[in-house]
Amino acid sequence: MRSFWDRVRHALSFEIIGLLLVIPLGALFFSKPLLDIGVIGVVGATLATGWNYLYNLLFDHAHQRLTGTTLKSGRMRIVHAALFEAGLLIVLLPFIAWYLDISLVEAFIMDAAFALFYLVYAYVFNLAYDRLFPLPEWQAAD
Repeated sequence: MRSFWDRVRHALSFEIIGLLLVIPLGALFFSKPLLDIGVIGVVGATLATGWNYLYNLLFDHAHQRLTGTTLKSGRMRIVHAALFEAGLLIVLLPFIAWYLDISLVEAFIMDAAFALFYLVYAYVFNLAYDRLFPLPEWQAAD
């Protein structure tokens, strides 16, 4: 199981790299000012960082209890990323609509696009992170 500091490193690096990618792409794609997408990104990242830590802790405990390991298959990584993004989508929708003064439908489209980006990004990031920082228990599984 990952340590507290490993989880902190994971959450912070995930959000920082994600922001460096999503802010310019979001501003370009949605034709919104970089500052507005930056605020949405930073607020989203702040909420997501706390959610990331809590979600991964709960997910790892549940996964270990159900399967006996924290090692994730490709299919489990997809489930992991999809559930994370669904929870975050629910939390961010009202904020995006309010901050950008747009309808909930427009905010949902924007939020869904961000979620889709982060869904793919989360899968790739977590796969890379697990390869860069493998847990000792996974060595035995190989």
